[in-house]
Amino acid sequence: MVSHERWPAVTRTDAFKEKVSKAKILAVGAGGIGCELLKTLVLSGFQHIAVVDMDTIETSNLNRQFLFRREHVGQSKAVVAAEAVKRLRPDAQITAHQANIKEDRFGIDFFDGFDLVLNGLDNLDARRHVNRMCHAARVPLVESGTSGYTGQVSVHGQLSRAETPSTSQPAIEAECFECQPKAAPKTYPVCTIRNTPDKPIHCVVWAKEMLFQRLFGRQEGVSDLDSHQAAEPPSEADKEALALQKDDASAFLMVPGESIEGYSRRIFDRLYCSDIKRLLSVQDLWKARTKPKPLDLAELVPINAPSAGPSHVNGHANGHPNGTSEAAVASASAALGLTDDHAMWSTADNAKVFLKAIELYRTVRAQDLGAAVFDKEDLLACEFVTAAANLRSIVFGIPTQSLFDTKGMAGNIIHAIATTNAIVSGLIVGEAMKLVANMPHKCRVSWLNERPNPKTVINPVELSTRAPDCAVCGPALLTLHTNTHTATLGDLVSQVLKGSMGLSQPWSITCSDFMYEEDEDLEEDEADTYAALSPRPLKDLPGGGLGNGAVVSIADQPLLEDGSPARKRSMQLIIRHQADWDGQRDPSQQFRLIGSVPAPVPPAGAAEGQKAGADDDEDDVPLLMENGAGEDEDEIVILPAAEKRPADAQLKRKAEVAEADAAENPSPKRRRAE
Repeated sequence: MVSHERWPAVTRTDAFKEKVSKAKILAVGAGGIGCELLKTLVLSGFQHIAVVDMDTIETSNLNRQFLFRREHVGQSKAVVAAEAVKRLRPDAQITAHQANIKEDRFGIDFFDGFDLVLNGLDNLDARRHVNRMCHAARVPLVESGTSGYTGQVSVHGQLSRAETPSTSQPAIEAECFECQPKAAPKTYPVCTIRNTPDKPIHCVVWAKEMLFQRLFGRQEGVSDLDSHQAAEPPSEADKEALALQKDDASAFLMVPGESIEGYSRRIFDRLYCSDIKRLLSVQDLWKARTKPKPLDLAELVPINAPSAGPSHVNGHANGHPNGTSEAAVASASAALGLTDDHAMWSTADNAKVFLKAIELYRTVRAQDLGAAVFDKEDLLACEFVTAAANLRSIVFGIPTQSLFDTKGMAGNIIHAIATTNAIVSGLIVGEAMKLVANMPHKCRVSWLNERPNPKTVINPVELSTRAPDCAVCGPALLTLHTNTHTATLGDLVSQVLKGSMGLSQPWSITCSDFMYEEDEDLEEDEADTYAALSPRPLKDLPGGGLGNGAVVSIADQPLLEDGSPARKRSMQLIIRHQADWDGQRDPSQQFRLIGSVPAPVPPAGAAEGQKAGADDDEDDVPLLMENGAGEDEDEIVILPAAEKRPADAQLKRKAEVAEADAAENPSPKRRRAE
């Protein structure tokens, strides 16, 4: 077998190359990382690839997603990327899906058709979904992410599958993506930034990413914020407000014969008066918010006010690195006598800096117009962003920031970098090759650093084992084969949940928006609602049904052998639809359950002697084997229609324990099944 070779020498063998060419890969995401990943995959010999991405190509993608060209703007990322890499390797079989990976068609059966799943996502929610699908389908997952010059590649889930049914080698499992808590990434919803900012950072992002680019940058280099793709769906009020604020590029250009002062004052009035009045007309935006207050520039800076002093100062050492010496030290704040970077400017000061900064860009920095890029070391750029953000903050009643603080905030807004994506994609493919070679013990979590730490920029560490208390991979995972068109909820409850698994009240099952539970504390109408669902086929239950690929979460309060309450138990049950059973089985046998049910465990702090089966070597109670043999890698039990096997101790003590538990912990009203 390939796995007996040494790494990386194995990559030179014909056997390994054949395995690579036959491996089925699912690449999720065709953006910054995804483009580099697809290219690296096909150039490394992978020929069977499916790529899923719901997005279309934006102009702002072109500077780092090199599979795309200007003529592709507006087209599907997945489709264009697939076509581009096929030109690099015409014999590659690449299937593109322009779709959301969370759609129902990408269920467990879809994931089960791949040997590896490689993530190139920028969305935490989608990452979690893919992680759970991979866990349920028992497919290895290689996860990745980048932030500026830093990045990470990690390997998760069941990393090796049995190469033959007779193998006795256990699968190697690493922690899943959700074993360790993930901090939510800092995202800035476009609708919030444009319409209802409530934090200083919202105003800084608006000034830097939207306004600065619009006034001084490349017009075709539209920022990501201009795509109107919010981190959350916009409300109807947001849509109405966006419609009122449709950016007309010509509105930000000087008209023939217009003076610089007239131009800068017109831009001010547009941003802080006219646009704000239009927002105020959307009444639904302000039902639970403080209304913004438009600014009157004539009151802040009268038209006949004396002009500011010198437009540059040689005392600043952090000027723009390019251009003439005068342009390099251009400073609006210095020209206005505002020399303390830590001072808070007044509303009038912010207005004056705003106007002066535009004047300086139009005069001493004219060579930068149309090509300016924000740089935190560019004093004039920071002054403009500070003034523009503060004026917006004043309009919306948000605390203003000093030049020093704004510079720090704007400098920490990190953009994607193409070279980082390329390095990370290479690391992803490296881990994928180890898994294809059946060498999961060689897999590593790799950290890409901006600077050597201590001597290298890439630091690999060994994989971590899964966390026993993880809500995703911690619970026992079982698979249930049944005909979901004919098997009913009542059959599932009586034959599997109460019969084979011996669940004890209170217990519950949940799947998406569906919930069913049994508890003596249920109210009568709740019990009646659940009873009415009993004769319904599994596929027809509320919340989308328990059809093929459904993942059912199970929780119960089992009893120990002495009848005392055990620790709460959690399991996951994967439903697999099986329309036909072979003719040798009894027609009354409706279910085939694969997996083992965790044994009851004493509550935390219980005496060691109270632990059920403390002398046993195994933690799980094996179910009956289909062939009557002992425990093996996959435990199988066939359940007759009427068989029920709850433990005698559970029957004896159920009512007593429920009564005591109800006295100590009154049960809250439970959510009804729809």
